[in-house]
Amino acid sequence: MIVELGLGVVVGTVMALTGAGGGILAVPLLVFVLQLNVVQAGPIGLLAVGLAAALGAAVGLKAGIVRYRAAMLMSVTGIILSPLGIWLAHRLDNRWLSILFSLILFFIAYRTFRQAKSHSTDNEGSKTPILACVRDANSGQFVWTTRCARALAMSGSVAGLFSGLLGVGGGFVIVPALQRYSDLAIQSVIATSLTVIALVSLAGVLFSSITGSLNWVVAIPFCSGALAGMIVGKFISSWLAGPQLQISFAILSAIVAVGMMIKSFV
Repeated sequence: MIVELGLGVVVGTVMALTGAGGGILAVPLLVFVLQLNVVQAGPIGLLAVGLAAALGAAVGLKAGIVRYRAAMLMSVTGIILSPLGIWLAHRLDNRWLSILFSLILFFIAYRTFRQAKSHSTDNEGSKTPILACVRDANSGQFVWTTRCARALAMSGSVAGLFSGLLGVGGGFVIVPALQRYSDLAIQSVIATSLTVIALVSLAGVLFSSITGSLNWVVAIPFCSGALAGMIVGKFISSWLAGPQLQISFAILSAIVAVGMMIKSFV
């Protein structure tokens, strides 16, 4: 129990410092330290990420920056696909799940590193976004079109599938999608993404719990530690510089990805 609590504190601190996306390290920690496989660790990591995202989403809702219709659409499609991901996870070989998880970690490491460099050089995204979702000039809300709904629904579906399959929140899909298909401010993108992550993650946890796939003996102390770690992380986050923190997270993610890849072949 002490080990699970300590691991949770580490994950919670990382999530507080880097955002809910930092929760992707939950599954590798559970795999390496507690010797769980990806299928066993996935629902536990998903619960921790879902709780963290719910806290962030509540703050965003209070501030009025969550695009709640977009969040609901993405959540519904994600929730529909999440059980399929869980079903596939129980039928795929753990080696292939570990390899897929490693590839996603590499992607996150690359994207985080590139964002940190872009931020430090004030040269963010020279690409012109493909605005499938355009906002009304007066209300600030999306003007709903078939193209916009399709883009958001597809993004939510992919996030939900990976959420169930690997126990990840899906923010690595949702955030780039909202940035690519809309002109939302980054604060609104993050708040909307956290809302989707919370709903899809908690739905996946509920499904795993019903099917008996969630180990509550590990999950309860781990998630308790994660919530405590978030408080610690929030306290120390003001002392750390953003770009340097992102680069550190990118390097850590790449190292963990290499470890997961090696473990999958051992």
